[in-house]
Amino acid sequence: MAALEPPVCEFGKPAPDFALLGVDGCTWSLADCRGPKGLLVMFICQHCPYVQAIHDRIVRDARALQSIGIGSVAIMSNDTAAYPDDSFVNMRLAAAQHQYPFPYLLDESQNVARRYGAVCTPDFFGYNANLQLQYRGRLDASRKQAAAPDTIRELFIAMQTIAATGQGPAQQIPSIGCSIKWKTH
Repeated sequence: MAALEPPVCEFGKPAPDFALLGVDGCTWSLADCRGPKGLLVMFICQHCPYVQAIHDRIVRDARALQSIGIGSVAIMSNDTAAYPDDSFVNMRLAAAQHQYPFPYLLDESQNVARRYGAVCTPDFFGYNANLQLQYRGRLDASRKQAAAPDTIRELFIAMQTIAATGQGPAQQIPSIGCSIKWKTH
């Protein structure tokens, strides 16, 4: 499976709205997920080794971001018929197992991933309080294995800066991961 990197950050691009079913049975929108200082939108799944390597770090950083006014949401957009590990049932299990402190949503139509321009899992989009894109980088130096515990928390530091200033860092290292599994029909 080839690893993909998303394109560079399109600073200022507005966050597309959505209405998606969460593993909690509720329908969530962009407004429901945002925090007063911004929003982190993550495209993740269960089967990707790049995501598996950082589940604990995603949870850690989402909790820390929540405390500074940044909301977080995770969206799963893969073709669940072709990739049953990413089914809604398995999404629920993953959210419970890892104690996600954020909504975990199913993008069954894949329209939300297309509107965001998501290309891989994990793919991170960091927005300021005005829901303008300011970060499109990686979580940290982790790949298919977690990086050292003391590795620089790139996404967290970027989102801290966005919460404080509204602006993301000029230099960003793209995330890397498995491609979104697009439906063929």
